[in-house]
Amino acid sequence: MFPFLQHIKKMTSSWSSQFFRKSFILILLIAFIPGLISGIGIYFIGVSKVEDELKELHKTQILQGVDNLNSQFDYLEMAVTHWAFTPRFNIQIIDFNYVQQFQETREISQTLFTLQGSHPLIEKIELFIDSPQQPIVFRPKYNVITDEQEYDYYQSFTTHRNITWPSLPQSANEKDIENLQPLILTHSILANSNDPFGSMIVTLDKEMVSQLLWTLTPYNQGVAFLLSENHEILAAVNSMEDDSLIRYLQGQLSEKRGEDTNGTFTLEFGEETYSVSYGKMNRINSEWTYISASPMSSITSPIVLISQIIIVVSLVGLIIALFMSWFASKRIYYPIAKLMKQLETDEKWSNNKDEDEFTLIERKYKQLSKESLSLQSRLSTHLPQLKNSFLLQLIQGYLYHYSEEELHERMENFGWDIDNHMFVVMDIQVLGLHEANVNMLNQDESIATSAVTKIIEDVAEHRFHQFNVLNFYDLSTGLLILYPREQENRKSLHEFAEKAMEVLNKVLQMQVTITISKPDDKVKRIPSLFEEVRQGKQYRNFENENQIIDLQQINPFSSSHQMHYPFEMEREILQAIRIGHIKETENLIKQFIEELMSKETKEINIQPAITQLFGSIQHEIIYSGIHPYELFNGKNMFEEVAKIREPDQMTKWLTKEVITPFIQSLEAKVNMKMKQLVEEVCSYLHSHYMEDISLDQCAEDAGTNPYTLSKAFKKIIGFNFIDYLTTIRIKKAKSLLLQTNMKISDIAEQVGYRHSYFNRIFKKHTGVPPSQFRKQHVANQSKTNRPM
Repeated sequence: MFPFLQHIKKMTSSWSSQFFRKSFILILLIAFIPGLISGIGIYFIGVSKVEDELKELHKTQILQGVDNLNSQFDYLEMAVTHWAFTPRFNIQIIDFNYVQQFQETREISQTLFTLQGSHPLIEKIELFIDSPQQPIVFRPKYNVITDEQEYDYYQSFTTHRNITWPSLPQSANEKDIENLQPLILTHSILANSNDPFGSMIVTLDKEMVSQLLWTLTPYNQGVAFLLSENHEILAAVNSMEDDSLIRYLQGQLSEKRGEDTNGTFTLEFGEETYSVSYGKMNRINSEWTYISASPMSSITSPIVLISQIIIVVSLVGLIIALFMSWFASKRIYYPIAKLMKQLETDEKWSNNKDEDEFTLIERKYKQLSKESLSLQSRLSTHLPQLKNSFLLQLIQGYLYHYSEEELHERMENFGWDIDNHMFVVMDIQVLGLHEANVNMLNQDESIATSAVTKIIEDVAEHRFHQFNVLNFYDLSTGLLILYPREQENRKSLHEFAEKAMEVLNKVLQMQVTITISKPDDKVKRIPSLFEEVRQGKQYRNFENENQIIDLQQINPFSSSHQMHYPFEMEREILQAIRIGHIKETENLIKQFIEELMSKETKEINIQPAITQLFGSIQHEIIYSGIHPYELFNGKNMFEEVAKIREPDQMTKWLTKEVITPFIQSLEAKVNMKMKQLVEEVCSYLHSHYMEDISLDQCAEDAGTNPYTLSKAFKKIIGFNFIDYLTTIRIKKAKSLLLQTNMKISDIAEQVGYRHSYFNRIFKKHTGVPPSQFRKQHVANQSKTNRPM
């Protein structure tokens, strides 16, 4: 008898072995038949239900992927439109000489390099300018177009007004999906012009577009592609060996032209069943269609696998249980060994020989949960960027035509809880960047503002439940705060402002002005709140000190002051500029600002005075005959002076950026005139050295005064006037002494000297009298000619 039955008999001596076996079989049947029935029910009934649920989940996943794809393209279109409207790409660029004005060429290339790296979807940016002189294209470096086909290619983009997605001819082999042309987004230059003279051409990265398309398929299985209005393939991804499914679906969608714009259906293709979803994507000047086809096996495989495991376990368990009463105890574990042997054939589970089937199912479930969390994490990483993008559009007025209810709904869709909530806006303006001793910042406004934005985010995270921080990249940061209507929040706002000041003072060694708006409960009022704090901060004290301006407690806009302007000091500054004293001018500007600050304390009163001073200096520049546009390299100096908010920075900016270039330009003009004057006098001296010449006579003939001529001679030639004339005469006298037999008295008259004075001046310059100079030369010549 088998050892197991012997063991059972010993344990159940009161039972007959036949009754024990029958009872044992009955227990096994009662235990395993429900599991068998459940497995069959799950497999034949539950799988269908779960399949439908998974299809719906798949549809939801596709919609989320399409929303992400749409958001990326919307953001790209908005960014390209914003770039096309930048002042750098105005009507003047068509008349530039890009070879001579190389600085402008370099700045355009740098701008395109910056734009090219500003969005992950962008592979390259090109700027085409149909210049009357010669067509050019920046890629992003400057290139001249000489090929007619290349010119026709770029010229075709200028036929589109404003922003558009042009269609490009595809590869000769239409079946080759991998060789599809990349997506291109263009914007005409000049923006909003009826007669554009160029275009900005943005080429998208095919790899990045493919990664976005893969989000439309589960586990990267199946195909996903975009169709144009003409049902041409714009972009596609495919996990299969050939493109037949894509071509088939392309034909199916072409036949459905004019029918439902979106939907889902199943498709039998080859030996596989596919779940197909499609829909429309509205793009600027175009309407695209997205299509996603995923094999049903990749969607339902997890539940099918679990159902099959349940059925196999139930069947094997039942069969083994029937034999367990008749075979030895070692055989009772045969089903488990058999199941483990089957699981070992799966590559993913090949290293888990010590696990039972339930552990394997648990591990598989955890793996699926981990993948689900990963997908949710990817979506959540884009949410802050989308929220900030929405706020920027709202502040800049792009959403003005939306109603309060529509804006309310959009904010809730982005995750804000705004029911029974109030809005408050803060403007955080840092000062003293050019005084701060922070090597990391290197006096770079964009880096400094990014650091401020990060610090404000960290401080606000511990105090507010709902907030968003906007980086304005001009040493100022905007903060939108939402708090419940019934909550009294003014005290916590001031506490936050004081804490933010403390941290920014300590970390960045910079002073801070924080302006707090009045509360409001309307979404459409948010742009007005940002504008109010922007205007309100102009009423800060002009000294670099920490300040909090609460617009609810004070009304700065009602205050009025009589304007004070030190006209006498302005005249002194202009006089110092005229005589070219840069250091004295800098000291006078400091005194000018100190005089202003002694009478006025608010920025709104001091800023116009500085602007007026700059205007007076620019008037002096124009009066001198120098064009400000050339002097300042085309920069808008009034716009730059309006951004300066620190006394020392104002002094440095006026001295370095305005006065120094002007004085250097004036000196260059004066030096050129003096050089021409000296060259004319030198030419006259070489022709008339034998005459009675004086400094006064030459100055009078040249139309200047003796002092100016003497100073110019010394600066340009290196000798004064008399020494230069003497050098010419002595050189000529040496030539006559050595090459002629003329008397010394005749030579003296020949070079413009009296005989007695000639001997003294010649000896002074050569060390010997003229007669001795001639004898020494003759003696030396005789020695040279003597035979050896």
